[in-house]
Amino acid sequence: MARTIEIMDTTLRDGEQTSGVSFTASEKLTLAKLLLEELKVDRIEVASARVSEGEFQAVKNITEWAEQEGRIHQVEVLTFVDGGASIEWMRKAGAKAQNLLTKGSLNHLTYQLKKTPEEHFSGIAAVIQLAKEAGIATNVYLEDWSNGMRNSQDYVFQFLDFLTQQPVKRILLPDTLGVLTHYEAFDYLDKIIKRYPNVHFDFHGHNDYDLGVANVMEAVKAGCKGLHLTVNGMGERAGNAPLASTIAVINDFLPEVRTQVVESALYKVSKLVSTFTGFGIPANKPIVGDNVFTQTAGIHADGDNKNNLYFSNLMPERFGRKRKYALGKMSGKANIQKNLQELGLTLNDDELRKVTARIIELGDKKEKVTKEDLPYIISDVLDSSAFQQKVFIKSYVLTHAKGLQPSTTLSIEIDGRDYEENAQGDGQFDAFMNALGKVYSALDIKLPILIDYAVRIPPGSSSDALCETMITWKTTKHDFVTTGLDSDQTVSAIKATEKMLNLI
Repeated sequence: MARTIEIMDTTLRDGEQTSGVSFTASEKLTLAKLLLEELKVDRIEVASARVSEGEFQAVKNITEWAEQEGRIHQVEVLTFVDGGASIEWMRKAGAKAQNLLTKGSLNHLTYQLKKTPEEHFSGIAAVIQLAKEAGIATNVYLEDWSNGMRNSQDYVFQFLDFLTQQPVKRILLPDTLGVLTHYEAFDYLDKIIKRYPNVHFDFHGHNDYDLGVANVMEAVKAGCKGLHLTVNGMGERAGNAPLASTIAVINDFLPEVRTQVVESALYKVSKLVSTFTGFGIPANKPIVGDNVFTQTAGIHADGDNKNNLYFSNLMPERFGRKRKYALGKMSGKANIQKNLQELGLTLNDDELRKVTARIIELGDKKEKVTKEDLPYIISDVLDSSAFQQKVFIKSYVLTHAKGLQPSTTLSIEIDGRDYEENAQGDGQFDAFMNALGKVYSALDIKLPILIDYAVRIPPGSSSDALCETMITWKTTKHDFVTTGLDSDQTVSAIKATEKMLNLI
């Protein structure tokens, strides 16, 4: 039977060491609940002790919730060899599991702490005893352990001999500077686990050489019982081994082990962390990036039509996502047909050839073409009455003055009939949408919900250059995106909205 690997998510602690990232107390509580209840990781590391009053309140909020839900043992805090100050902080915060930071290399011990191994071990033993008396379980980090194994193995084994005689639940082995190759990761862990076969070892990988996931694979093969990961690979410098990629790799390539993590929740959690941090997810990031399940080349779409030749086990549906087919200069007829099928449209061979040529032309100009643009392109290319525009935003007045609420007066033509409305809002576009809502409410038509609004300006452009506004709309059936292009941000958003009105 496959053995179960514990997954400890450290996004809220080590991930927060990403430069410029700081979660609020409410954000930490929200993510803690999501990680444990929906994603079902085994443990979460939520903070470092004694950092700030805000951090204390965040931990207190999490521990109060976890205590009520019977999850307090799954919540861990990074602590220090500080004579018991961290233990007192934890006691007041209600935390019950400490991850004690110690020195795993002789170099760090000698030059940072300026102590002998015996002095260091004595301080650690005292903290572990204080934790035991306070009812706090202890796990121990060996900071810089990877360099310790490279340069001072005798010290590492002396340290482990000491720790295995202490009331310690887990020993945590971090590649603190992300310097290990996958060969070393297996070799070092294999030596340690064979020497201490009954001890629970966790591996904590960093990604400085982009080897984080490879090293995690080797740690599992060597017999590690736990892994430390972060959502979106967040963390100091190049970050930590990423959660989503690691889970996919374990599920697909390591049949001897399994985890409790729910694959279908990975994308949702990834997006929420990106929203809270303000750090966008690279479009090509495995599993969670916007483009990773998008076929661009026409030959790939053609192959998918012919027995799914370009499919792999990494199916988007596993992660609550869908395969897409990009439209641009690399598009072939198969790409366009895939998108037409989703829209419920059909073209004959000659019409398809003309539309393909126009999309390639737009791609050469670096224009972004979406599935929702297809009816407009078809109308433009074929002059087909089936795709004539029926909604025209004829005129609008946008006002924004200091001390006054923004307002919009709107004139719109729908199926040949004119409507006019006025409304106020939190901004000019909000006022515009409120006025539009009045028109459609009177017609008893429910508008889609705006769920994302993004503005892009070409790098290096001046303030009067064109900007593109991409708006994501949600209906009861599906989400879709419309775009608008103009030198004025609000006007480009209105153009995107006009496209939406015609699509619905």
